[in-house]
Amino acid sequence: MLAYGRDPNFPGWPDTLQLNYANPELLAARVDELIAIGGKCDGVRCDMAMLLLPEIFERTWGLTPEPFWPKATAAVHEKYPAFTFMAEVYWDLEWTLQQQGFNYCYDKRLYDRLREGHVGPIRDHLLAGLDYQDGLARFLENHDEPRAASVFPWPQHQAAAIVTFLAPGLRFFDEGQFDGARVRVPTHLGRAPAEPIDEEIASFYTRLLTTLKSDAFRDGAWSQIQPQPAWPGNWTGNDFIAYAWTGDKGSRHLVVVNYAANQGQCRLPAPFPEFRGKRVRLNDAMGTEVYDREGSEIFDPGLYIDHAPWQYNVFKLRAI
Repeated sequence: MLAYGRDPNFPGWPDTLQLNYANPELLAARVDELIAIGGKCDGVRCDMAMLLLPEIFERTWGLTPEPFWPKATAAVHEKYPAFTFMAEVYWDLEWTLQQQGFNYCYDKRLYDRLREGHVGPIRDHLLAGLDYQDGLARFLENHDEPRAASVFPWPQHQAAAIVTFLAPGLRFFDEGQFDGARVRVPTHLGRAPAEPIDEEIASFYTRLLTTLKSDAFRDGAWSQIQPQPAWPGNWTGNDFIAYAWTGDKGSRHLVVVNYAANQGQCRLPAPFPEFRGKRVRLNDAMGTEVYDREGSEIFDPGLYIDHAPWQYNVFKLRAI
């Protein structure tokens, strides 16, 4: 009997053939296949990886296989320690797959919340431990999702990119994203229409990639900052998302985004007590803004921020 591959909630995919992972001989053959792949490339993306978890496979097919991923990932990593496993995974099973040997899992949760535009759930999602967040692949588009340029209006697109790609984890960019491509191309097609480059989008991503070369954003320590009301009764502080990055070489960065369609103000208590009693210069790495502030003030009560809708800053701080 042959069957299409499927998840338990939808009809099968007619371009796939389901393999019987409850057959021990098949499991051994698939592990050998992954080891062979490990000798040819640096990593694999495993489509719908959670479908091979025994409890899900049983719910889908009525058969209970032995756990596959712990054996497979361990066998490949034993021979190729630097090989990267990335999982496409849903249903809040990212942590489970990480524990079974996946280096990274798609962070669809952050993507969905950015599209929905609700700031509270975004901040809550970013409160997870770094042992989990460092293993998430952050993205604004991939081959399964609509193009970011077609989904996010341009000001929001920029704000969503700053939130996504200056968070911890793997930064995942799709082909054509830097040029503002708008047509999602099925992987089966193998070709895409010629689209004009959106120069504004291309310029933004050029600046972003240059900014991401900083040691702070590659190897530094990240923390989320809880924005505080700019004054009593000002609710717009709830619209902000903010991070601090500390580089191994002493660099300090503040990232702040007004993720809302309205003007907003807040105070950001910068977690840099070493600036107390000093004059501090803030240079926006993504723009041209330069400010001089008192270090004691930006530590407590916090740096004052007044942003237009979807405005952002990526400040580099240094004592002057």
